[in-house]
Amino acid sequence: MTTEELDQSAQDNDTPPEGLSPELRSLWLARAGRWDDAHDLCSGIPDPDGAIIHAHLHREEGDLSNARYWYKRARRSEPASSVTLDQEWRELATYFLARG
Repeated sequence: MTTEELDQSAQDNDTPPEGLSPELRSLWLARAGRWDDAHDLCSGIPDPDGAIIHAHLHREEGDLSNARYWYKRARRSEPASSVTLDQEWRELATYFLARG
C-alpha cells in the first residue's frame, strides 16, 4: 500500500483496510475524520511511535502546548510552521508504511 492509497481509502471507506498496524490504523482514522478513535488507539501505542501520532493529533486539534509535550516524548522536533498538517500526515504515513 502507498501513502496515496491509504489516504484515498480513508476518504472512500467506512472501515480501515485489513492488516494495518496500529500506527497506520490510527493515521487512517485521523484522515477519515475520526479524531477521537485515532486518539484512543494511539494512546495504547508505545512511545515514541504512539507519541508522534499523539503529537500530530493534538496539533490538528489546535492544542499546540499538548502537541509540544508529545513531540518531546517522541524525541522529535515540532514541525516548522510552514509544514502543513497534510504534509505531516503524509510523512508519518510514509514512515510507518516503510516499516511494514
